[in-house]
Formats: sequence, structure tokens, C-alpha cells
Amino acid sequence: MPQTAQHPASYPYRTVREDVRVPLADGVELHARIWRPVTEEAVPALLEYLPGRLGDGTAARDTERHPWYAGHGYASVRVDVRGHGNSGGLPGEEYSAQELADGVAVVGWLAARPWCSGSVGMFGLARGGSTALRIAALAPPALKAVVAVCADDGRRDGEAHHLGGALLAAGTHARSAGLLSLAACPPDPRYVGEDWRRMWLDRLAALEPPVHSWLTHRTGGQPPPPGPDGPEYRAIEAAVLAVAGWAAPGRDTVLRLVEQLAAPVRGLIGPWAQQYPDQGLPPGPAIGFLQETLRWWDHWLKGTDTGVLAEPALRSWIDGSGPPAGDGDRPGRWCGEESWPSPDVREIHYGLDTALRTAGTASEDRFVHVRSPQHTGVDAGSPHPAGSAADLPPDQREEDGRSVCFDSTPLPEPVEILGRPALRLRLRGRGPRGQVVARLCDVAPDGTSALITRGVLALAPGRDGGPPPAGAPGGGPDATVDVTVDLAGTGYAVPPGHHLRLALSSAYWPWIWPQPQDEGFDLDPSRSALTLPVRHLAADAGSAPVAFGPPEQAAPPDVRRPEPLTSRPERLVIRDVATGEWRLELDPGFGGPLIHPDGLVHEERTVEAYRILSGDPLGAGARTDRTVRLERPDIGWDVTVRTRSRLDCDATHLIARNQVSVLEAGSVVFSREWERRVPREAP
Repeated sequence: MPQTAQHPASYPYRTVREDVRVPLADGVELHARIWRPVTEEAVPALLEYLPGRLGDGTAARDTERHPWYAGHGYASVRVDVRGHGNSGGLPGEEYSAQELADGVAVVGWLAARPWCSGSVGMFGLARGGSTALRIAALAPPALKAVVAVCADDGRRDGEAHHLGGALLAAGTHARSAGLLSLAACPPDPRYVGEDWRRMWLDRLAALEPPVHSWLTHRTGGQPPPPGPDGPEYRAIEAAVLAVAGWAAPGRDTVLRLVEQLAAPVRGLIGPWAQQYPDQGLPPGPAIGFLQETLRWWDHWLKGTDTGVLAEPALRSWIDGSGPPAGDGDRPGRWCGEESWPSPDVREIHYGLDTALRTAGTASEDRFVHVRSPQHTGVDAGSPHPAGSAADLPPDQREEDGRSVCFDSTPLPEPVEILGRPALRLRLRGRGPRGQVVARLCDVAPDGTSALITRGVLALAPGRDGGPPPAGAPGGGPDATVDVTVDLAGTGYAVPPGHHLRLALSSAYWPWIWPQPQDEGFDLDPSRSALTLPVRHLAADAGSAPVAFGPPEQAAPPDVRRPEPLTSRPERLVIRDVATGEWRLELDPGFGGPLIHPDGLVHEERTVEAYRILSGDPLGAGARTDRTVRLERPDIGWDVTVRTRSRLDCDATHLIARNQVSVLEAGSVVFSREWERRVPREAP
């Protein structure tokens, strides 16, 4: 079972909390909540800076960690970005120059407080961690250290809206719908006073669905703000502790940072979902993450030798073989690499016509044709798992049946994989565009197929090594090209007696938006191979064990959650046999209203739905309905925000439709609809 965090009975320091306004140069003020130790000494400051609404959206999570840091001698600060929560200004694009400049200004403001020693650290999860890396790339003088968890570093093959050059469907649509709803929520009059309504209406008038800019960026518009990739890595001067889970985005960011960052860096990858590693949500085990980060802060912000530089460059969890999508702790163990790439990890090649073999090939020639049903991917799990029971991919046997599989013989000894596998394929073109989806699975003797890792490559003429289509210059019915599909990083031990399975498909919905004409692809197994980064089985000999303390947090707030009247399945797959439509419905399970200690009632209901016709890629569509209600009964404040986001397609365009309707005391005060058609062709 997941491990529950301990709550210390006492701390080295008593703490106080205050809400303040941080002034910016243009007159906008940001809402900040500061937990400080009661001491006459100046102390370092820790900053978490994101749009997640500290007054309600992240309030419970904030209370678990910021008071804990304050109790250990830090001023721990949570700030909402402009245009969100109780901060002033208007919402803008994520990672915009304005947002990052505001963050730099907040770092400088904190360093100048009389209670601050002048040293600042930044930390964050997902968007917060990505923002911290981008601000570190701007090198504000006071920023000395960063802890980035599940962060995106801006690489096109792994950013929030693309994977291997292919447009993400669920990741793009659901994130846009969530951010639109977040930006449409009002400030709280308890904290901003009577001006809340004017601030709210100004925000609503400035709303723009994020999906508009994301789709435009991939079709020749302004490129997204750069992350710390390439030259930006070299601009980072702050020490970076990069953290992620094998089950979540950001794991490849950790590997790249440890390999390429010039500043001091350490990497930590566990089995976790997109959560802080002390949360105890599946998959586990949880660790004493706050204690681990305290060692990082004490070293870089207080000058105390805590031994963090004596730790291995990369500490990682090696998953053991277990039931797919388990709801508790994963079997496995911790290991450490003194450098990355590690000399204890070597490349082992598995040919697709030797070590791995498929059950059948095309009869007329040596090529194998791969063309999958469009609903391949319904068992992919969530692209951004948050620890819910239905987030992780289940048994992959049905997905394997919709793919072309290459299996090994039973392994004579364990194979321990650590790093990023790569797949080299020789392809023959069938259409102008396409995509390759590769899944690596662990097949147990009873036939259970557990996902190890996966990768995607979008194929297009002249881009990403795509094969020239028949009839195009350089193309033809026999034209071939060699491509490489990079799979996501993993740490996984396949036991002896199990099979390795490489499953290839041309569709992966709703992770990847389907191509308008999916002709699949032909591959030549004799010129194709899988390369695995295999760790030496004796690599741990003589090394000190990697271990962590039990998870620890500050006591959670007294948030009451009445039992909801009804509930829905978290993940529901519906098949219409007559029409060939597959529908995936997701409910994040927010449940009934949350009643916060200050009297705020916060309720959210969300349903995501993804549909596809098994034989028609133009049948793909996504829709998200969200309702957020905020109420303060003692002052008669009651607002509701309703959003509906849709993303559909035809042969030439993606069509984004968004609606926002907001109510105050049951009366509509704002309503707006958007429709944007964006050409499908990517540069």
C-alpha cells in the first residue's frame, strides 16, 4: 500500500504566515503567501511561482511543504503569476517573456527583503518546475539553486504538445481546456477587496484559449519561448536538482540536464507519476523528498556541507516486473550512477529479424506492413498521470493485438534497462505523411504484457527523416529511408523467462492526433534494430546503497470534503459496434465540494471525452466540459465558471472551438465563443 507521510510534532523554528503584494515595474502587483521562521537572523527564500491559484487550487499542497520549509529555517513563498488567482494584471501565454521577467523581478524582490539573506532558491512541479528552469536560464544573480520536478525543457521531441514531432491530442487539448478554465476564474474578494469584479471582467475580456497559440506555433507562427536547451543550458548558473518519475513526463529532461548542464547538477528519477515524490500516490514508493531537498537548499543557500555533491550524479529506481497498472508501490530497487552516460550501461542491439521476430511477414517481399486500427492507444493510460488508479497503462495484450509485434525468445538471464532505447527502422513510403509508434513491453510467461516505455516519430517528406511518398521527387513504390525512433527513458529489470516485445503501430489515439490519410508504413526487418541501454548486472558491486528516509510533510489543512451524491468511473472505454466508434471518457474524480478552513467553498466537475472511428482518422475529436464554483456564504459571494473546449479535424485543418460562460449569483455576466481553423501541415 502507498506510504503515508509523517507529520513532525515540532520544528527547529516557530513560523508565521502572511499574504503580501509583490510590486512590479509596470504597476501590477502579484499575490504572494509567505511562511517565515520566527528569528532575528536573515534567512534564504524559496519560491514556487505558477498560475495554479494558491488560494484554492494548490492550497492543500502548499500547506504540506511551505510551512515545513519555514520550520527548518527558510522563508518559503508561493506566488501566483499575473492574471491568475489574486494577482493583478492579465493572463498571457505560458512561459511568455512577461511571465519570466515577472519571475526574475520576484526573485530580486525577495532577495532585497530585510528578512532575506539575499540567496533564493526556486522549486516547482510540472509547469512550476519548467518555469523555474527557464528563469534560471535568465541567470538572476540571487537565484542560487533550483529543484525542478517533472519539468519540460522545451525540446520538440518531448515538450508538452508534441512527441517525436507528432502533435499530442489529449495532452494538447486537456491542458488548454484546463488553463482556459483556470484563467477564467475570479480573484477572491476576501484578499483583493471590492476591486475583484473589475479585475475579473478585465481578465475575461483578455482571455484567449491557449490551444490557439500552440497550434499556430507548429504551423509557421512565432516559435514558443526557448527552454534551457542547447545554449540555454549553458546560461544556467544555479545548481539544479532535476527530479522526475518514470511514469510521468520530465524523465528525459532529467537525463539531458545531468548529461549536459555546466552548472552543478544531480538527477533523481523514481517510479512516480506527475506528483511530488512524498505524496504517496501510485506508483510508489514515496520517499522523504522534503528532507532530500532540504539537504540541497542547505548546501547551496546556507553553505552547509550536507554531502549532496558526494551523491551519485544520477539516482534512479529500477522497476521490477509486476502487475501492469498496480495501485500501490512498485517492486524494484534504487541504484546510483557516478556519471551520465554511465560506463556501466552499454548498448545492446536486437535485430528485428534475429533476436526479435514477428509472427508473420508480407508474402510478396521482405517488407512487413504496419497499419493499425485508429483506436489503437485506448489502453495507453494518461499522458500526464497524477496518481489516480486509472492513470497508468493496463495490460497491453489488446494493444499488442492491434500492432505488429516482434518478440524475443525467453530471456536466459535478467536484462536491466537504464536510459533511452532507440529504434532504427528502414521504411518504405506509402503516403505523404504518417507516424511510427513503438512500445517496448515485458511479456510474462502467462502472457501478461506490461509497458516498459514507448516512443513516437512523425513522418513527413523532408522532415524528421520521413520517407518520400510514392510519386514525389525521390519517391516511388520502392523508395526507402532509414529513420530513428527515440523511446522515452526508463529503468526496468526484465526477469529471466520473460520475453521482450517490440510493438509497432501507425496510430495511438488519444495520445497522438491521427494523420488525415493513414496508409501505415512498410518496414524491412532485416535492416531494422532495437538498441537497448543495458546496465551491467554487477554494476552495484562495491557501491554504497541508495536510500531515502520516509516521506514527511507539514500537517495538511483542515479541508472538509462532503461525500459526493454521484460518481463516475475515472476512465471509461465505450465501443459502438454498429458504427465502429470508440469513445474514451475521463473523470479526474474531483468529487464533491471542498470547504477550506477560511470558509471558501470550491467545487469542480470535469469530464474529458475522446472519440475515434476505428477505420477513419477524420473521425477523431476531443471535448472537455468544466464547471468551477467558488462561494463564500458569509459574504454572499457565489460565482460559477463554465467552459467547453472541443478539438476536431477535417482533411486539411484542425478546428478548435471554445466557450466560456461565467455567472455571479446565478446570473450570466460574461459569455464568449471562439472558433479557430488551423492548417494541419506542420513545418
